[in-house]
Amino acid sequence: MALNDLTVPPGPGLPGGLVIPDTELVERFSRSPGPGGQSVNTTDSRVELVWDPAASSVLTDAQRSRLIARADGPIGVVAHEHRSQHRNRVAARERLAARVRELLAPPPPARRATKPTRGSKERRLEAKRQRGRTKQLRGRVDD
Repeated sequence: MALNDLTVPPGPGLPGGLVIPDTELVERFSRSPGPGGQSVNTTDSRVELVWDPAASSVLTDAQRSRLIARADGPIGVVAHEHRSQHRNRVAARERLAARVRELLAPPPPARRATKPTRGSKERRLEAKRQRGRTKQLRGRVDD
């Protein structure tokens, strides 16, 4: 593992974690629209980080197919909230790792429909009857 490789921690759908080599990541720098004071128009502190799972060598076939199906192409993140390029690079790498974990997670199990219990049906009907009685008592009073 090289110093700049991106480490994705273990999670659902990714039991052993993942290490994306730095050579597969594309970083682009540009001027940030965020805070910066006097150096706001001179430093390239905005970081765009892109990774293409289709061309990656670290994924299994199942992981690759799930990522391609859910991501629709290369996965990219942008960070420009810090004044420092280094801090934006760290933030972008954290976002990319979180995004990869999110995309690799299996879908939640489908909801299994259940029937209402007998007691809940009876309580619902009794509440309706009580509400009807309450409304019947409203209206004109005859002497």
